Amino acid sequence: MTNPWRALLRASMIPATAATVHAGELLHNGIALPDEWPPLVRELKRTPGPPPPYLATPPAVIPIDVGRQLFVDDFLIESTTLKRTHHLPTYHPASPVLKPETASDGIGLQTRRVGAGVFSDGVWYDPADKLFKAWYWGAAMQSDRLGYNTCYATSHDGVQWVKPTLDVVPGTNIVMQDKPGIYRNSSTVWLDLDEQDPKRRFKMFKVVIEKRGAEQNATGRLHKWLQLHTSPDGIHWTLLGNGDHCGDRTTVFYNAFRKVWVFGLRDGSKEVSRCRGYYEHADALRGLNWDGKPTGLWVGADERDPAREDITLRRVPERPWDLVPSQLYNLDCVAYESVLLGMFSIWRGHPLAGATGNRPKVNEVCVGFSRDGFHWSRPDRRAFCPVSERPEDWNWGNVQSAGGCCLVVGDKLYVYVTAANRKHRATGMDATYTGLAVLRRDGFSSMGAGNAPGTLTTRPVVFRGRYCFVNADVAEGELRVEVLGVDGTVLQPFSAANCTPISSGSTIQAVTWRDSPDLSALSGKPVRFRFRLRGGQLYAFWVSAQTSGASGGYVAAGGPGFIGATDTVGAAGYPATNR
Repeated sequence: MTNPWRALLRASMIPATAATVHAGELLHNGIALPDEWPPLVRELKRTPGPPPPYLATPPAVIPIDVGRQLFVDDFLIESTTLKRTHHLPTYHPASPVLKPETASDGIGLQTRRVGAGVFSDGVWYDPADKLFKAWYWGAAMQSDRLGYNTCYATSHDGVQWVKPTLDVVPGTNIVMQDKPGIYRNSSTVWLDLDEQDPKRRFKMFKVVIEKRGAEQNATGRLHKWLQLHTSPDGIHWTLLGNGDHCGDRTTVFYNAFRKVWVFGLRDGSKEVSRCRGYYEHADALRGLNWDGKPTGLWVGADERDPAREDITLRRVPERPWDLVPSQLYNLDCVAYESVLLGMFSIWRGHPLAGATGNRPKVNEVCVGFSRDGFHWSRPDRRAFCPVSERPEDWNWGNVQSAGGCCLVVGDKLYVYVTAANRKHRATGMDATYTGLAVLRRDGFSSMGAGNAPGTLTTRPVVFRGRYCFVNADVAEGELRVEVLGVDGTVLQPFSAANCTPISSGSTIQAVTWRDSPDLSALSGKPVRFRFRLRGGQLYAFWVSAQTSGASGGYVAAGGPGFIGATDTVGAAGYPATNR
């Protein structure tokens, strides 16, 4: 029997059924998936759940050949006296880097809103053209006031952007225009560097919504489904297929570790309200059709996600889904180095009209990390990319993430977000913008020590590389590294006494020992690393096969210097000023 409350919220979204069988798939980090995968989740709770199973029972030996090894959780840590600190980015002073300026953005038109915001959409670095590329939600250029267009912009540095004149809609930067009666909602653009067909190099997963006249008026519902478009250049798009019915704000990402497309289906339940359902498929086109196939609930917000009770919020019985104080509005994900990075758009509530100057809904972007692609560790629930409390600011409301999540730009991460304000100076209409937040590379979390020295010892790990590297900020301290056998004895000559001390703040630093040119003698053998730190922060370590420090890990949405989806270049991926 259908739950009336659930039906009201979901408008016939995806039911949960049996799980898919994957027969104990072994991941790059030694995690063995259970035979039933993904897990079948029928209900989500507001009470925070248990830690991910791989933290409760980590592998006996952890392979570390893929990517920089981050300290965002305790997966790698056997013991430590260091203190973990979670770090937040800062908005670049040039933000918003994209703002409504042209007719494509709605300026000068009779439209519902003006806009230049990435509503997921995507911001990527294309190594073929050596350009940053962004797709964003523009405005309608037709009589249908609900219609919107997908627009395109490029940049050489990720800060200064150009809206080129294209031939799709001549004289504009529109790459996809809505049709009367059918308009876009959420969209995710993916630069698929694994794709063998150059015509399908770019993929756009687009939620479209169709008005259906009397049927829509009678039910209050709109028909929504997912489309897949492909493109060789991100400009000229071809519709490849239509998918099944879905909720608005449904998004898609590619789990590069497992080579599957994951469909984050907009879902909901009484206790957590807005949340995500889960469906995966190795083929992007075939993945569009999930009706009658294994799907289930995935993740939602919980009691650790604070609400904004300092704002007068809309909490009315007629909208039961708004009674839950914090909810998961969207989740964009990407493979970053050795982990899956999640950008959680957490909804704090709808401000009551008039009480706060008609403020847009309050969404903020938070971060999470997964090592198996399904379970999440979210140790820091602060807003990673927050709203502003100044009504005149571009990010006064509705901050949400971009497809691709972040880019690697030298020793920094560039994180793009959309935001909204209802006081656009030129038009007085609702407006959306794209802002840029900047964080140290690998800088989500660090393990640190003050003047008193401390240590961190890893669990047993195994590698095939030869050269040890760290990302550490010890400009006012010192870091030494030693290697232990599984029994805890120091393996000579890789002792702390033989280690050349590190006292700098670089995000890529080689670790060397006297009497040995590299770690090749330990390749393939289980060992532990022990880091001895004083007066600084340790962000990551890795063992590279190359003297360049190439990590072999994933570089999210790319960045200058990288030639593929993974770091194969090491120090060459840094600007000369950072080396």
